Amino acid sequence: MSTKITLNTLRQRKMDGKKFTCLTCYDASFAALLDDVGVDVLLVGDSLGMVIQGHQSTVPVSVDDMVYHTRMVARARKNALIMADMPFLSYRDPATAIANAGRLMAEGGAHMIKLEGGWVMLETVEKLAAQGIPVCAHLGLLPQSVNKLGGYRVQGREPDAGEAILSDALAMERAGADIVLMECVPTALAQRITDSLKIPTIGIGAGPHCDAQVLVLYDMLGITPGKRPKFSQDFLLGQSGVAGAVRAYVDAVMNGRFPETQHSYT
Repeated sequence: MSTKITLNTLRQRKMDGKKFTCLTCYDASFAALLDDVGVDVLLVGDSLGMVIQGHQSTVPVSVDDMVYHTRMVARARKNALIMADMPFLSYRDPATAIANAGRLMAEGGAHMIKLEGGWVMLETVEKLAAQGIPVCAHLGLLPQSVNKLGGYRVQGREPDAGEAILSDALAMERAGADIVLMECVPTALAQRITDSLKIPTIGIGAGPHCDAQVLVLYDMLGITPGKRPKFSQDFLLGQSGVAGAVRAYVDAVMNGRFPETQHSYT
């Protein structure tokens, strides 16, 4: 019998040393398929700005966009946990963050929200947690800050930068974050952070030692225009359809076959 995935489920997976899976999802049809195949977490990502809306970055995505797509996913979801991104400037202060996170949960049907940033988000995460809003803290490469970072680059390679990301992760846990997601950080750093936290970690371009993996759905199906990111893989190759590709991804993550060295950074 299928069982609904909750934060307690994910915490227990970490304690038991068992992986869990996450994919981005933006509509009801894919939500139903991913849920049926057994993906644990459906991330309604602001990546929809690029793969759905055709923008060059996630920056133009609005709260209304996120509520709309989260609602579509929630209508078809049966068991998976739904995580929704807080878009650019939607959490610029704690009060704004609470109002917009409330919309994503009450109107959209999200079970938790994800926001980018480390120590600068400390008060915001504390306030969200105090309101009973589950939070995933996104560290490492921050797509909403791509203009500040000067492009999509690996973060945390220098010792000081790596220590800063570790410090941010620990601060987010203390503030009440429920999950830490790391994007484009060296494998050794991601492993150190995963081992240092009691809460689960999700990796994307962060090596195989995180408690879970996430990919952009369109990347792992090989249908994103342009060059596929180094940390992704076309799971549709050799499969008879989309369901087979998603099953292959779930199986590879759960059994430690993805990501491999070629999908990771040193």
